Amino acid sequence: MYALKLIQLIETRTERLSEGLMHRLKGNDRCIEFLRRVPSDELKNRSHEIYRDLSDWLLHKTESELEKRYVGLGMKRARQGVPYTDLLWAVSTTNEYLWQFMLAEGLFEEPIDLFGEIDLLYSMDRFFNRILYFAAMGYERARQTARTCDASACFSPRVNRRFRISGSLSPA
Repeated sequence: MYALKLIQLIETRTERLSEGLMHRLKGNDRCIEFLRRVPSDELKNRSHEIYRDLSDWLLHKTESELEKRYVGLGMKRARQGVPYTDLLWAVSTTNEYLWQFMLAEGLFEEPIDLFGEIDLLYSMDRFFNRILYFAAMGYERARQTARTCDASACFSPRVNRRFRISGSLSPA
């Protein structure tokens, strides 16, 4: 079982974690487009949600729920023009910042809690890895959708009806 006190501490410090993460992301050149293209209130809400609902994500959510959530997020970020490398860096930074927070809080000092802590850390790594995988799927789906739309727009019957078949581009 997860070290419940660790999760509870993380969830009670959500605001502090979210603000610290935003500060760290803003000071990093590896996610400039991410910060430029995604509204800051959306970023803050998303980081706040991850930290606030960590126990729910780790204990109750199924893989299909993670897939639905983060494929959708990947598609959204792709449509916003966020490079995948920027998203990858932001998610990795979110995970890293959480680890550093736990270390700073002295959460790994008691040997008696070692097994719960190991289980929690494994589950958190798995969670963040799944976020990256499903977000990548979202990017791929967004790219495929964009290609399909581009191709169908070129050969759309609606478009062809508007123009003469004679080869000219003048309206019918």
